[in-house]
Amino acid sequence: MWGIVPAAGRGSRIQPLAFSKELLPVGSRHDDGTDRPCAVSEYLLERLILGGADKICFVISPGKSDILEYFGDHYGSAELAYVVQPEASGLCDAVFRASTVVGQHEDVLVGLPDTVWFPKAALQSLPEADLSFLLFPVEHPEFFDAVVLDGEQVTEIQVKQPNAASRWIWGAFKMSAHGFRQLQALWHARERRDEYFGTLVNAYLSAGGNGIGVKAGESYVDVGTIGGYRTAMALLAESVEGRSKLRTRASSDGARPVPVNNGAIA
Repeated sequence: MWGIVPAAGRGSRIQPLAFSKELLPVGSRHDDGTDRPCAVSEYLLERLILGGADKICFVISPGKSDILEYFGDHYGSAELAYVVQPEASGLCDAVFRASTVVGQHEDVLVGLPDTVWFPKAALQSLPEADLSFLLFPVEHPEFFDAVVLDGEQVTEIQVKQPNAASRWIWGAFKMSAHGFRQLQALWHARERRDEYFGTLVNAYLSAGGNGIGVKAGESYVDVGTIGGYRTAMALLAESVEGRSKLRTRASSDGARPVPVNNGAIA
């Protein structure tokens, strides 16, 4: 299974940086008896591998060779490949550029490299389906892609919509080989005008496609702002064996986390 990491964005919300935002040090990792800084995107790679990915494709812009230099040809048990997105043209463009390396019969996992979320192994809860989303509860879904459900069936993705009808947002998703190619074909049929994955999914659902939402996520932080960076550091400091003791108030400026009991979310 392939993991796809869209990493071609400019990261304008957290500039200036002297390196790609995906390499922002967040927390630390213990390797061979030594503590070292951990790049934020390492958290996603770890979760993709736990979810079953044995190959990971970074989609990078031409100016992000530092990502290739940092990670090289493998991470843990996964082999790495790199595909160039010439311009930051949105998530759909980034995801489907990975078709250069993804085989016709290979499933894919997709996550965002400037996020930190728990539980670590939550991707394992996604079913064998053409399209399924790993969902997280947040207090301000209007800053994300809110997922409206009927049971487990996705009925609509509300992209950064005020007064969103759901407080559950997607943090990662999985596509079967068939689902990946179906969505790619639909994107091309729509003249590649979908920048956000949510608008493409809405068209896919309207055309008879099926999406499943799984409420297996507990905590989710977008590290793309200074406030989000601080929240992520607190989240990592308070996590115990992969189960977070915090709920994040997801907001445009990364509000402070709110303690909850035993990792539960009210």
